[in-house]
Amino acid sequence: MTKNQVPSSIKDEALVEKRREQMVKGAVTLFTEKGFHKTTTREIAKAAGFSIGTLYEYIRKKEDVLFLVCDSIYERVKERMESSIDQNETSIDNLVCAVRSYFSLMDDMQGEVLVMYQEVKSLSKDAQDYVLQKERDMVAMLEKVIINSLPNQLPEEDTALIANNIFVQGQMWGFRRWMLQRTFTLESYTDRQIHLLLQGLNVPKANLS
Repeated sequence: MTKNQVPSSIKDEALVEKRREQMVKGAVTLFTEKGFHKTTTREIAKAAGFSIGTLYEYIRKKEDVLFLVCDSIYERVKERMESSIDQNETSIDNLVCAVRSYFSLMDDMQGEVLVMYQEVKSLSKDAQDYVLQKERDMVAMLEKVIINSLPNQLPEEDTALIANNIFVQGQMWGFRRWMLQRTFTLESYTDRQIHLLLQGLNVPKANLS
């Protein structure tokens, strides 16, 4: 399943995209406050700024809205990562920059990411596979940065594990921010995670500024 396979009775693709963006924006706020299951389609329509009848011109069921929300979140994360991470640069500093950019992105989008992880289980198997493949693609971006940045080639399984660790550590700032902020700011949390990462990789000290 892809977002283009979500049924719509409207043939104007630009209008469909516009209305679905409104729908997603309203739904993220509602899902964050109430959760997916306690949010009604009528509430989503109201938050999006149109009627329940209009809503059903662009989707067939509430689960379609959740799919569009998850898809939109991953697209935004992917775009931000691609714009801020140089996958072809070959230096330790580039790996540090990639981690900083990713953690900052997770701070900006912590509400959306939390919604996605809480609610993705409500999607169909095909929709889950599509959404999770997007996550694999983003982890692969981090893997490429790691491979290019390190002077010595790591085993493939180690590279994949490190990339997943970075991915989850960024999300952890949102998931456990309520506790982490007792000790860390985003900057100090990022600095400490980078220090531990480089220490574990046994690479020369990078520029942490």
